[in-house]
Amino acid sequence: MKSAPAILTIMWMSSLVHADEPVNISTRRELMIDDSLIATMNGSVKLQMHRPVRRNVALKTDAPWEGNACAYSSVFHDGKKYRMYYTTNHYVNREKRLEEPRGRRLCCAVSDDGIHFTRPELGLVEFAGSKRNNIVLGADTVEGVRIDPGHTTIIRDTNPDCPPDERYKALCRSPVKGELGLFALKSADGFHFSRLGDGLIITDGYFDSENLAFWDSVRREYRAYFRDFDGAIRGIKTATSADFRTWSKVKWLKYPGAPTEQLYTNQIIPYARAPQVFVGFPKRYIDRGWVDSTGKLPEPEERKARANASPRFGSVVTDALMMTSRDGVAFKRWGEAFIRPGPSRTNSWVYGDNLVSWGMISTRSDLPQSADELSIFAIEGYWTGNSQNFRRYSMRVDGFVSMQALLKGGEFTTKPLIFDGSRLEINYSTSAAGSIHVELQDAKGMPIPGFTLAECHEIFGDETARNVAWRMGEDVNKLEGQPIRLRFVLKDADLFSFRFQ
Repeated sequence: MKSAPAILTIMWMSSLVHADEPVNISTRRELMIDDSLIATMNGSVKLQMHRPVRRNVALKTDAPWEGNACAYSSVFHDGKKYRMYYTTNHYVNREKRLEEPRGRRLCCAVSDDGIHFTRPELGLVEFAGSKRNNIVLGADTVEGVRIDPGHTTIIRDTNPDCPPDERYKALCRSPVKGELGLFALKSADGFHFSRLGDGLIITDGYFDSENLAFWDSVRREYRAYFRDFDGAIRGIKTATSADFRTWSKVKWLKYPGAPTEQLYTNQIIPYARAPQVFVGFPKRYIDRGWVDSTGKLPEPEERKARANASPRFGSVVTDALMMTSRDGVAFKRWGEAFIRPGPSRTNSWVYGDNLVSWGMISTRSDLPQSADELSIFAIEGYWTGNSQNFRRYSMRVDGFVSMQALLKGGEFTTKPLIFDGSRLEINYSTSAAGSIHVELQDAKGMPIPGFTLAECHEIFGDETARNVAWRMGEDVNKLEGQPIRLRFVLKDADLFSFRFQ
């Protein structure tokens, strides 16, 4: 008669033998953003979201044509420079009304390192009698169309077949013949824009947010994301296109298992190191009304002045969330904030604060001999004083979510995978006492001789790229093309991603 542990082992092994079709990951990097590749989890292991680290002020919007309400921005690496395009505006609180005395424009800042940004003198658009500024677009800059530069996003088109004169595009909120929608512009250099077609390209939305689009290199199509209202709920829609001119019927995004929340922006982008994955940082909109804590937040008198124009201008607070998707429509959205407003002295508890810029860039670490980091940017000090900050935040590459275990240990096993390559690389971190071991199994969950847990060299350290080694070495080429499972055993450790190469 078999013992209870033996019976449990047989039950666990048999639970792996089901109709899972092998997933062909080839040499694709797989991020631990969800449980889509996971068959079993045991012990203290769990999916853990990681928040970015607050860093330097990358740009302060204190030029005369800027102000305290410079909301939407896009950031990307462009040749030897980094570019940040951002909308400008300034709010003045008058009794029972809000004024915007400077008007809305779209500007460009540049950087050599992606950490500190400066304003180039472009000489394109006049402000206060001078063109000595970094303004790229105003409401009437492009002949034949009136755009809303406060809701315009600049895109660098990465489609390899993109014509040179369309390498940069702009999505603009614009009224055309009495209809509101998105109008497209084109440019060869990102500074001089002209119309891309004569009509609106998308009309099914409200578009009073950051409207964006990009080339999806995996699915070979353009995808756009923009805002609309589902009743009184602020939400996100998407559409696709083969040519950026004709777009599909729009769809609402889905968030399986997540509650209904007000999402002001979306900031969705393919992740460069794993472009099959979309990552988004929507701004969450929370209005509790004027309660005790509302009056104890920073700048109470200014908050009351905003509330005179509209109660929500004083009571709403905003933070940043994170969400990920493998198909561009259904997103896993974390309920905990990705960026919190922070201590009151940071003055980031205002309607509009913690809005993340669209785009992630690679920047150097300030730690010697460390791997490069990811940098993102978010608004700080919105709607207060005479300016605001674009604050830089950093995080490790692939470091959005990890499979994490306590020192007492935990483990998980993947669904059957088919790979190409001869090495298994992991992005991981452990404590001094922590460790990771990896076992390769066949599709039925049986350990493969030579690649068992006992034969795996103990892994400890903190690296963005480390090849797993067993007693017989690192080479796994003989298993290429066969369905296998990966079993990871972790102790006080994080696994961020893995890939075969």
